[in-house]
Amino acid sequence: MTLLATAAHSTSRDSGTAVRPIGEPTVCTELPLDGYRSAISLDEPFLFTSRRTLTTSSTDLIRSALTLLCTDPVATQARMRPSDIDRLDDNSARRLLRAVLTVRQPGPLPIGADEILDDLLAHESRTRNVVETASLPTIADAFPHFPHPAADRITLWKGDITALRADAIINAANNALLGCFQPMHQCVDNAIHSVAGPRLREDCHMIMNRQGHPEPTGTAKITRGYHLPARYVLHTVGPVVDGLPYAADRLALASAYRSCLDLAAEIADIHTIAFCGISTGVFGYPKTPAAHVALDTVAEWLGRYSRFDRVIFTVYSNDDYRVYRRALSERAGFR
Repeated sequence: MTLLATAAHSTSRDSGTAVRPIGEPTVCTELPLDGYRSAISLDEPFLFTSRRTLTTSSTDLIRSALTLLCTDPVATQARMRPSDIDRLDDNSARRLLRAVLTVRQPGPLPIGADEILDDLLAHESRTRNVVETASLPTIADAFPHFPHPAADRITLWKGDITALRADAIINAANNALLGCFQPMHQCVDNAIHSVAGPRLREDCHMIMNRQGHPEPTGTAKITRGYHLPARYVLHTVGPVVDGLPYAADRLALASAYRSCLDLAAEIADIHTIAFCGISTGVFGYPKTPAAHVALDTVAEWLGRYSRFDRVIFTVYSNDDYRVYRRALSERAGFR
């Protein structure tokens, strides 16, 4: 990614790490759903129909998009030229395209690039292995000896959340809510924006412009999912923790889970919702106490409302899976 060294450096201030406030807290009014719902066409399904033939290869689309993006300010600043693209193999070209889209700020794409990118992302979506939520066992099915209060409506699943066909998935966002700006960064924010495509960042940008200030910790916003299998994405900001979490951190994390459930409940089309591990990545919340907060908060919410058919806790690693299994067993009194 040497072609993007300059661009990546110029956007490092937006790398996706929230910072604890200093001094007296500022009270900000959160933008309600009605304040942006129509502006981002939230209730309109994203339906993309390509005007190209099905014989157009993804390789051609990648190189066409990169060629058009050579006129974009980020690529110009990084001195990316069409001749550089010609020297790349197919995998390197796709990685470069992902990096360019990761580091560029919201704003109009070069003419024609949006359609080509939609073609490419739609093609990749068709060829991706998608997991249906209905195929996943509940905790009651998989762990019948763990008496979780909402065991018949909760699933623990290890896999890639961007491959899950749930009605909505949760994105652990930073307080700018624009996605991660670090090329190839291994965070869920980066992964979700990369699969969904640049339209997702544009929607988030519109929401944040209307709100006029960073997203408060423990709140949530919702957008369409675009090229993701999930129709919607809920973006929430969890607490940043350095070391052991304080009581305030636990309350803030619980608020993030609760805010996502509350907001999703306002959308009639959402019946299944999949959580990632909020705050357990670069935000530093220890995974074991975070799992307890997640399980307890969702169980409490589901105990009060019969709104969702299924809530999925999605983990990506074997270690994270073991953390949730252990949290379930501890809740049931096992060791």
